[in-house]
Amino acid sequence: MKHYLLSVMQPVGEPPAPEVLEGIMHNLDVFHAELRVAGAWVFAGGLHGPETATVLRAKEGGDVLITDGPYTESKEYLGGICLIKAPDLDAALEWGRKATLATTLPIEVRPFMGEA
Repeated sequence: MKHYLLSVMQPVGEPPAPEVLEGIMHNLDVFHAELRVAGAWVFAGGLHGPETATVLRAKEGGDVLITDGPYTESKEYLGGICLIKAPDLDAALEWGRKATLATTLPIEVRPFMGEA
């Protein structure tokens, strides 16, 4: 089995209304339970917005520059991740399909380099 990263692409702006978010969170719980039953679950979690980020950059001489905030501005950002095990890309894409239906957001599916 290989590992795949399902990245939740969150649009910048206001979050959904509480009643909408409640339904999404329920759907996400059901999706995560399905991953566990199938033996595909590794880890999942949401992320705070990019305004909470701290960026570290290596500088010459072994120093590190630390700055607050995101590196770039964009219309969407990484809002959460789900790390799964799947036998191949087709299976990982099926999990990605289920994730996008649960979250109503775009999901990027990427394999990890090398073997799991």
